[in-house]
Amino acid sequence: MLFFWIKALHIIAVIAWMAGLLYLPRLFVNHVGLTPGSEASEMLKGMEGRLLRIIMRPSAAATMLFGIVLLLLPESPVDWHQGWIYVKLGFVAVLGFMHGHMERWTKEFARDANTRTAKFYRMVNELPAVAMIVIVIMVVLKPF
Repeated sequence: MLFFWIKALHIIAVIAWMAGLLYLPRLFVNHVGLTPGSEASEMLKGMEGRLLRIIMRPSAAATMLFGIVLLLLPESPVDWHQGWIYVKLGFVAVLGFMHGHMERWTKEFARDANTRTAKFYRMVNELPAVAMIVIVIMVVLKPF
């Protein structure tokens, strides 16, 4: 029964983390065109910082923690001789890489030092979605 509780907590954490990974770049898109120091810019700075601190960091940590626990439990469905787990973990690393960049970009916006365009953030917004699709396919279908 412990396995299923850990799995449920892992899925909940993943959903929360993905929500942040998909929403924060959209906030950046809206932030790009604003005058630094304006009321709207300051509001978005607050929203970006809270999203990162209150949702993204804790859910990313919980995702990793519960994922590692799942791998270590005797009931783990992972066969380390199959390739799907390595593809999945590689794309989890992509999500971690994206999270790290979003941390940096949030700090740049907080300092009014962003140099990227709205188009850049629109394109960035697609990467976590693509990674999520690959991860779900690997976990559910275990194609190889």
